[in-house]
Amino acid sequence: MPLTDIQVRQLKSRDKDYKTADGGGLYVHVSKTGSKLWRLRYRFDGKEKLLAFGAYPAISLARARELRADAKALLAEGIDPGAHSKAEKQKHAALTEHTFAKIAAELIEKQRKEGKAETTLKKKEWLLAMANADFGDRPITAISAADILVPLLKIQDAGNYETAKRLRSTVGQVFRYAIAMARAENDPTYGLRGALISPKVSHMAAITDWKGFSALLRAIWTYEGGSPSTRAALKLMALLYTRPGELRLAIWEEFDLERAVWTIPAVRTKMRREHQKPLPPLAVEILKAQRAETGSNYRVFPSSIARDKPISENTLNQALRRMGFDKHEHTSHGFRASASSLLNESGRWNADAIEAELGHAGADEVRRAYHRSRYWEERVKMANWWAGEIAKR
Repeated sequence: MPLTDIQVRQLKSRDKDYKTADGGGLYVHVSKTGSKLWRLRYRFDGKEKLLAFGAYPAISLARARELRADAKALLAEGIDPGAHSKAEKQKHAALTEHTFAKIAAELIEKQRKEGKAETTLKKKEWLLAMANADFGDRPITAISAADILVPLLKIQDAGNYETAKRLRSTVGQVFRYAIAMARAENDPTYGLRGALISPKVSHMAAITDWKGFSALLRAIWTYEGGSPSTRAALKLMALLYTRPGELRLAIWEEFDLERAVWTIPAVRTKMRREHQKPLPPLAVEILKAQRAETGSNYRVFPSSIARDKPISENTLNQALRRMGFDKHEHTSHGFRASASSLLNESGRWNADAIEAELGHAGADEVRRAYHRSRYWEERVKMANWWAGEIAKR
């Protein structure tokens, strides 16, 4: 017989769970703790299945019967009510939980665990904050290309063309991650390609002829301003031509001065793989002097303001400005272009050896491994030759 509300209300717990049927597959599951849970037993594709409706009294007897009727109606149409219920819950989650901001934060955290540079992640977070201001709290599936265009045009109208392009790219990364995680079906940023003004490409300023580079070297070696860390870093930038961040953030345990090798950890290289640099005698001499200067500090180039922090790239560029080289003439990053141009121009060295020394990516993993092993001896000779040329200027 069908249950009455009074009967359901008076159901008591027992030593073990038990069921009381209402009919049509609907029953109350009474647990040992006294909870009363509505369940519907049904068959679909020849298999017996179970559907949960919730707990009494939050779900009343009348409401449980309505849910049973809804489930029976779906079965009559050949639809599995359990699968339908799951799909509805996922749809609700997509509207309430899978917001752009939450998925963007999840992507950043994933990339942080993968070892992406913190500087890169901070830039992405800064960019995403602009997008979040416009649609961060919206479900990612409800965001269209027109919605994304709003913050992009704001940034572009302010004259920040490069920032707008980077934001479009970063928002696209969030959508592609959402697609991979089955939380979105398309990337609206794809349709925005070509919608933004392309910024004029400006390369890092660098002196690439021996006459101008020689004048720069003389200025560096006679420079008396700044801290000892700044002066040593500038000399080593000229000698080793690494990326500024690779040098500034160096710590002493990366250097083997006896073997004259510097091992830059993967986390700090652009290509995210360990990179070894041969150290010419002049570089070892500068490093030994800097070691005496830093004492027990683990950093090779500590800031004179906060000894637990490294010097900044701005510090190196400002030193170049004080020497008379403006930002359109040479930057700290420009030493790489200077070395690349002059080493290739010399005609003495294999172009692949130069690329390997610069830490550029090869065509594939095999080629990169080949670069590291095959060209090491040539790279050592090249480092010594380059140091000799610098010493002559």
